[in-house]
Amino acid sequence: MGIGIKELIVILVIVMLMFGTKKIKGIGSDVGGWIRDFKKAIRDGNDDSATVDTSPAAATKPVIEGEAVVTPEKKQA
Repeated sequence: MGIGIKELIVILVIVMLMFGTKKIKGIGSDVGGWIRDFKKAIRDGNDDSATVDTSPAAATKPVIEGEAVVTPEKKQA
């Protein structure tokens, strides 16, 4: 028991009546752009500027917040 072609057509007709064809076209182009950007980001990959240093040495480095230097032990949540 699953969703057949007839059920999908009924759902599509209801969605078209609710949103209109222009809105659906806009949503489709937005989703296509997101997928294209995602694929480009995956293909380019390895952007070192977006990497987070999770080494133990990085955990002990002081963090500068505003004018004060806060060590990880004294940092408040």
